[in-house]
Amino acid sequence: MIWDFVQNQLLGMKWLNALVARALGSAGVDVSSRWGGSLNFFIYDVIKITILLCTLIFVISYIQSYFPPERSRRIMGRFHGIWADCAAALLGTVTPFCSCSSIPLFIGFTSAGLPLGVTFSFLISSPMVDLGSLVILTGIFGARVAAAYVLLGLVIAVAGGTLIEKMRMDGYVEDFIRQVKGVDAETAELSARERLLYARGQTVFTFRKVFPYILLGVGIGAFIHNWLPQSWIEGVLGSGNPFGVVLATLVGVPMYGDIFGTIPVAEALLYKGARLGTVLSFMMAVTTLSLPSLVMLRKAIKPRLLWTFVTVCTVGIIIVGYAFNAMQFFIID
Repeated sequence: MIWDFVQNQLLGMKWLNALVARALGSAGVDVSSRWGGSLNFFIYDVIKITILLCTLIFVISYIQSYFPPERSRRIMGRFHGIWADCAAALLGTVTPFCSCSSIPLFIGFTSAGLPLGVTFSFLISSPMVDLGSLVILTGIFGARVAAAYVLLGLVIAVAGGTLIEKMRMDGYVEDFIRQVKGVDAETAELSARERLLYARGQTVFTFRKVFPYILLGVGIGAFIHNWLPQSWIEGVLGSGNPFGVVLATLVGVPMYGDIFGTIPVAEALLYKGARLGTVLSFMMAVTTLSLPSLVMLRKAIKPRLLWTFVTVCTVGIIIVGYAFNAMQFFIID
């Protein structure tokens, strides 16, 4: 009962949904109609995701203030082999960045001399998996789905980094990246007040950057939730289409969005009958392999390494999608 309260009322904010519905009803809006239901979905999800986003980014940024890039580099430098890839993937979970924002850190870690596999494990994990997405996924899909998503996301990050490292592709990093000198100076210790100011600044910066995508994602989700026929979604992304995972992944790759803006779309698709693995593959593709981030990444690495990265991530995401589809009835709460 306690966990149900946490999942439904604290994380899922079902009370907020009822409150918004009552407010719209008082204003004369019929929330059982398509337009009223779309408006209810939009207002509720925007407020819910905004509250969770700001709270989580503040907490995560405060924790992150203890691990600036130079300190993170030194910590990861203590690990070797697959353990270094695991450490980099775990570090990515506490960096609430989209794929484009992760690339400057990737460049910094690479120029500092960290192994290529380690930096790619971070690059995959950072946009795909973070603590904020874990909490929001728990509130929408349940604890088992959220835990499975994070675990398999980390598996993709570690496996992808390890495979790229084994392929010995260090020569496909652009020369100027290797020529950048790392910073060896000790990072000044921050006071509690400075950490709070840093967390507040990161929260404001992230919110301003992410909020347009939240609006876009929730708007698309509201349209899918109330306007697209369930039979159409089931036919394209349901169990009747064995290529649904591949289709969702390929559609998601050229798009650009933050995971906080992608979750409402996934929620609406799942509600309409899409398979769980198909929906989560779409989320992973959007957040990890967005076209703008690939354009930025091309400035740092050569085409062969870029296509290797895209191929490894795409194949991993598709495999995870089919695995989730097979486990759907066992992990949905």
